[in-house]
Amino acid sequence: MPKKILVIDDDPVIVKYLKAVFSDNGYETCSASSTTEGLEVVRKEKPDLITLDLQMPREWGPRFYRKLRQDKTLRDIPVIVVSGIDGDHAILGAVAFVKKPFDPEKLIGIVKNTIG
Repeated sequence: MPKKILVIDDDPVIVKYLKAVFSDNGYETCSASSTTEGLEVVRKEKPDLITLDLQMPREWGPRFYRKLRQDKTLRDIPVIVVSGIDGDHAILGAVAFVKKPFDPEKLIGIVKNTIG
């Protein structure tokens, strides 16, 4: 059974691109266009990994990350930050910080090292 990746980003072009990159590499995908929707999808889909944009409408990525880590059933899901905002200090504990625009091969390498 393929590993599942949740893409949380408010840019539909980025979501479509990331889903294609992950699907092409054998991963199942699901997505959310806001952090609020992201929490609902995480609870429903139980992904193996999450990619998270920082700058989101209404509620930013760091707040989503804090909520995720407070939930005992979800806190161990690895998160890769994929953002155009500089600095990986925004989310301590994330597996990696990948700056947009990104190299898809580098991102896939991080994913493979994290969840296989």
